[in-house]
Amino acid sequence: MAFAPSPVPSRTQYVLEEIKHAILTGQLPPGRALVEAELAARFGVSKTPVREALKTLAGTGLVVMSQYKGATVRTVDAAMAREVYDVRLLLEPEALRRTITRRASLEAAGQALLRADGASDQAERSLANREFHRALYLPCGNPLLARMLDEVRDQAALVSTVAWSADPSWQREADEHRGILRLARAGDAEGAAGALREHIARFVRRAFPDAPDAEAPHHP
Repeated sequence: MAFAPSPVPSRTQYVLEEIKHAILTGQLPPGRALVEAELAARFGVSKTPVREALKTLAGTGLVVMSQYKGATVRTVDAAMAREVYDVRLLLEPEALRRTITRRASLEAAGQALLRADGASDQAERSLANREFHRALYLPCGNPLLARMLDEVRDQAALVSTVAWSADPSWQREADEHRGILRLARAGDAEGAAGALREHIARFVRRAFPDAPDAEAPHHP
């Protein structure tokens, strides 16, 4: 029986992934103008897939579209970091608590940690870190909650990219990830949720000390 070949990724998807990789490695730093003609020449495509890719990236928060300035890489500052991480503080620990109480598999989280340890560059490490966090909240049993967290994943990665360029703290954060996973595997839902909450809050305090304070959620 003959098998159909795997579909070739669309040009738009290819351009989207390349631009995202360039943003998350700092090749396209925050504030950089994203000129359609230049990007089309860079990737050997017409301007149409570039335009569509930029629209998609604007929807994820990595790119800002302006009627006057065109498309630019989103600028990261303390207020933006707090905005993104407030959402994570409010939702992610609760999602992890639910994942643990449901006794969902944490195998994917462990695999993501191994990929992060063996990452060859910052973009690969950032992707593995995002996969680790997603593996903790995705099995929470509430698809809407998981989708809400998915919506801020790329913005959180951009914040990390900027923070790591000033202070490459990824090893410290990897150690914290291992501690969170140990608690989760032990079935300590409240302990793991608390460790995750502190992990997220500590990152913002360390990377953006001027960020406005936000009250972390409390659970009875």
